[in-house]
Amino acid sequence: MSTAGKVIKCKAAIAWEIKKPLSIEQIEVSPPKAHEVRIKILATGICRSDDHVISGAFAMPLPMVLGHEAAGVVESVGEGVTCVKPGDKVIPLFVPQCGKCSSCKSTKGNLCTVNDLSSGQGLMPDGTSRFTCKGKSLHHFISTSTFTEYTVVHETAVVKIDDAAPLEKVCLIGCGFSTGYGAAVKTAQVEPGSTCAVFGLGGVGLSAVMGCKAAGASRIIGVDINKDKFPKAKELGATECVNPLDFKKPINEVLFDLTGGEGVDYSFEVIGRTDTMTAALASCHNNYGTSVIVGVPPSAAQITFDPMLLFTGRTWKGSVFGGWKSKDSVPKLVSDFMGKKFILDPLITHTMPFEKINEGFELLRSGKSIRTVLTF
Repeated sequence: MSTAGKVIKCKAAIAWEIKKPLSIEQIEVSPPKAHEVRIKILATGICRSDDHVISGAFAMPLPMVLGHEAAGVVESVGEGVTCVKPGDKVIPLFVPQCGKCSSCKSTKGNLCTVNDLSSGQGLMPDGTSRFTCKGKSLHHFISTSTFTEYTVVHETAVVKIDDAAPLEKVCLIGCGFSTGYGAAVKTAQVEPGSTCAVFGLGGVGLSAVMGCKAAGASRIIGVDINKDKFPKAKELGATECVNPLDFKKPINEVLFDLTGGEGVDYSFEVIGRTDTMTAALASCHNNYGTSVIVGVPPSAAQITFDPMLLFTGRTWKGSVFGGWKSKDSVPKLVSDFMGKKFILDPLITHTMPFEKINEGFELLRSGKSIRTVLTF
């Protein structure tokens, strides 16, 4: 019996209020309207950005269905959708690609203006929601909402991928892997022989390490206060790792000492803290160093820094989704994975059923996991 055109009742994890565990409840998912796609989610990763909403650091309207790193199969499509059809394997895109706005048209841009990262309205592009629970409307999360058996996304926020791709692995291409890897190879454009420092060795940081290695960096210094992350960082390409807590002096001075007083060519802040953002900037070469902000900054945070850090020539830039144009790049990254150009297995430390989502978040908070993938 086809579910197309009907309301689907299914399980979802709802964030009703901040600083509280997610609640697994039955929700109603409306059929897709014109130019929308309803997806059956089969695998979804737990990303720190989801946790930032739960902690209150990344302000979003609640109640909300979180989750944004996933893969699934198209269940049905609304009127006028031509990019995917029912049965297609897909990845939802938290950075959409409309193809018409200035960012989409620019060779330099990738943050499509129909994104919901900047505005954080938590609704479909038409200003409404497709989710209800106990008669209450639920917000969508950054064009995706994947902590649910079924979700609805706009056609600009979904892309078809290789039918043979293992969804419980390639779901990472929907956020974590692509974000870190692209920060190195696309945003920074790390050159062969260069020296890099990666602050934060979680799933995205380790992907940045992999990107630096793929780009031919000769030294890749991992920086984290959790030394348990070091062996995996080295396995994936870090040449050395430092724990800022082991030193009395600031970490930027430690990195200058490690590089003969020069500083690193490229630094990446993959945590989302303002103090580490300025430390990463101060760690790179004072004239031609580039520092990239990859971690989502806390909503209310402001940054204060010495402008001389930039005046001498440093470049400070941000990177959203690794600088990739989502619809163009995600299928290619999946094909590259299938062609063994990079590996994802070392990033996935835990796979568990969707019902154990709160356990997955606890593993992340305690530093015991890199990526937990939930399966339905």
